[in-house]
Amino acid sequence: MLATISRTIIIYAVVTIALRLMGKRQIGDMQPNELVITLLISEIAAIPLQDSNEPIVNGIAAILVLISAEILLSALSLKSPFVHRLLSGRAVVLIKDGKIDEKAMKRVRITALDLLELLRGKDVFDINEVDFAVLEVNGELNIFKKSPYKTVTRKDLDIKDQNEKPLLPVVADRSVVNDFLSTLDIKSKSINDKLKENSIKRENTFLAFFDKTGKSVKIDKEKSK
Repeated sequence: MLATISRTIIIYAVVTIALRLMGKRQIGDMQPNELVITLLISEIAAIPLQDSNEPIVNGIAAILVLISAEILLSALSLKSPFVHRLLSGRAVVLIKDGKIDEKAMKRVRITALDLLELLRGKDVFDINEVDFAVLEVNGELNIFKKSPYKTVTRKDLDIKDQNEKPLLPVVADRSVVNDFLSTLDIKSKSINDKLKENSIKRENTFLAFFDKTGKSVKIDKEKSK
């Protein structure tokens, strides 16, 4: 029993480190080669967990080889466009100048209904609004709308607000979020004073945000019934 627990902890640690070395990507954002290596790692990691007679060192060695190969291929991909295209493929233009390229759709095996579904994922329910659409190598569709359907921005309306800064979380579920304190120019030692200045009590706070100008927004924790 103790051996199983220790093997599980070791494999968990190795797989976690391996995936961190591959970078912060969600499954949907992975390139094909990254997805293949992720799947292989999960399969290899399962072997020593299922078979106690299998040396754990073999599984760790195989995972390290895969990660080394991924890092090497990533480095080659950065230096060689050919290697990058070979590993990741190419983005494909599906709509150009408002016209659907049916040949391109057949090449990537996308049906008309698939295209409409991808467009709905971009909040586009009328295909006539789209001027340009490209299918990225990770399967995501990016679009460029025709002028009449573009979202109006502050710049379009000539609205200037130089003081507006993004709100970043400093408290989440009563705990201080240290990740963004340096961005907000707040020292970790003085965060409690900063919260007190803004009448924010951690024990009653679900989320609290600050921006660099000192503006704060908080969402109180729901009271237990």
